[in-house]
Amino acid sequence: MKIGFIGLGSMGQPMARSLLQAGHELTVYNRTPQVAEPLRQQGATVAQSPAEAAQDVEVLITMLANDTAVEAVLFGANVAAGALNALAKDAIHLSMSTISVSLSKRLAETHATAGQGYLAAPVFGRSEVAAQAALWIVAAGEAENVERCRPLFEAMGQGVFHVGTEAWMANLVKLTGNFMIAAVLETMGEAFALMQKSGVAPEQFLEIVNTALFKSPLYQNYGSLIVQERYEPAGFKLHLGLKDVQLVLSAAESMAVPLPLASLIRDHFLTAIAQGQGEIDWAGLAQVAAENAGLNQKNRKA
Repeated sequence: MKIGFIGLGSMGQPMARSLLQAGHELTVYNRTPQVAEPLRQQGATVAQSPAEAAQDVEVLITMLANDTAVEAVLFGANVAAGALNALAKDAIHLSMSTISVSLSKRLAETHATAGQGYLAAPVFGRSEVAAQAALWIVAAGEAENVERCRPLFEAMGQGVFHVGTEAWMANLVKLTGNFMIAAVLETMGEAFALMQKSGVAPEQFLEIVNTALFKSPLYQNYGSLIVQERYEPAGFKLHLGLKDVQLVLSAAESMAVPLPLASLIRDHFLTAIAQGQGEIDWAGLAQVAAENAGLNQKNRKA
């Protein structure tokens, strides 16, 4: 297939590479041009603008950090400068970014008016999982468009869930899933702080609970990051965790669903960012619990 791909960050780069390796024809765009150079060397065409990346493609994929970035590349400073205006009628915009429910609804309406297809298909999995083409993809939109994009899903992931015909449903599933991961990070941070102050080794506690109770790769992987205080380089930055929790709170408010735990976690993310930790891995949320327990960096390692 002829694909346009916008957004070559820590997730977008390996996803785009997987599409190339699967034999798809790829045109890529990134705000920082040199980031696209490795993909050019592997056969991709490098566009000079979002609109150029969207020209004459069957599917345009966006993999960007937030609503603002998605709006900027689609709509541009003016309509003519954005990718939306360049996308052909009957082409599909495959939005794989973690964005708000409200923006996803707006995109669905805008693409429908333009005669274009639209799918939301955010992913679960960190950059190392993307590099292995083993992402889990949550898609929503018309079933026909999901089937058209299935070869792309198969190139980037190990499985796809089609959760409904309304695209925003996939975004809500992704945001809620990220909220649940954040709740795990909060739980482990509090539990490990208690173990540390009680003289029980957090490493051993993690082994016990993940053997006897959970048997979860999520607990093992994030628990190891927290135990080792290995927050850099960030697989997923803490400030993006705050963004996602804020978005799930906004969606829940619009549906009159209280999320009191999400509100607590939002405040702890804010605390970490106020302390200058926004660029570390979001597993660093555990540092807030440690600080609240009187465990600073020095005596945690003592």
